[in-house]
Amino acid sequence: MCPVSGPLGILAGGGPFPGQVAAAATAAGRTVFIVGFQDFADPAVIGAYPHAMARLGAAGRIVALLRAHGCRELVLVGPVKRPSLVDLRPDAEGVKILARIGRAAFSGDDGFLAAIVRVLGEEGFAVLGAHEILTTALAPPGTLGQVSPDALAWADIARGVEVVRALGRVDVGQGCVVQQGHVLAVEAAENTDRMLARVGELALPGPGGVLVKLVKPGQERRADMPTIGPRTLQGAAAAALRGVAFEAGGTLLTDRGACVAEADRLGLFLVGIDPDMVAHQGVAQNE
Repeated sequence: MCPVSGPLGILAGGGPFPGQVAAAATAAGRTVFIVGFQDFADPAVIGAYPHAMARLGAAGRIVALLRAHGCRELVLVGPVKRPSLVDLRPDAEGVKILARIGRAAFSGDDGFLAAIVRVLGEEGFAVLGAHEILTTALAPPGTLGQVSPDALAWADIARGVEVVRALGRVDVGQGCVVQQGHVLAVEAAENTDRMLARVGELALPGPGGVLVKLVKPGQERRADMPTIGPRTLQGAAAAALRGVAFEAGGTLLTDRGACVAEADRLGLFLVGIDPDMVAHQGVAQNE
């Protein structure tokens, strides 16, 4: 974790991570102030810490709140669905910030988030990655739990790495599902849970498929990293998959123990991979 440097500002989307970041920072001796994004942040997650709620488009209010609480370092954490410009309803400062973001506001998610990080830096804030605070949440390499991928699963993982990297290069998504070499689904505007919900109808007879999640090439890791939680494992099982492969050192587990326990309970493998190594092995097997 970075050295203590005054109150930590947390810009909170959905899920449990905002609370976990706050708890980790507090345990390290830092005070925190959370700005919860309205309609996304869970009041039960952030309610134990000093906080305020704000619309995504209320940039002026958000910046003013952070400065009023002495926050110079920020963490952006938790999923947020980017609204349309009409729904955003930016305040006066938000209009100025959107102008500074420029075309990135209408590009893919990673380009947009990278521009947000840049603008926050121009406003005098230092943006940290959630993984810099939650160091124990970074998923390690190797098989976690009792189930390991077999040769067919590894072949599907290699195919998934190829597909997700292609998606990432055009800033589309972080995950896909592959079964017996066939790409059943890719993650686009929907999240992983919704992608898994539609995979069940597409499954082929025989051994089930795999979910592969990777960091996009050149992705802004301070704003958006692949995330896996127990619900991901439940969705994979409901879609009749055999397991989940994720980029080791580039994926956050919401609760490692719970994820491993759920994978074991459901009979799924959960494996951290080096995409470069898997891709190389996949090429070698096809030569």
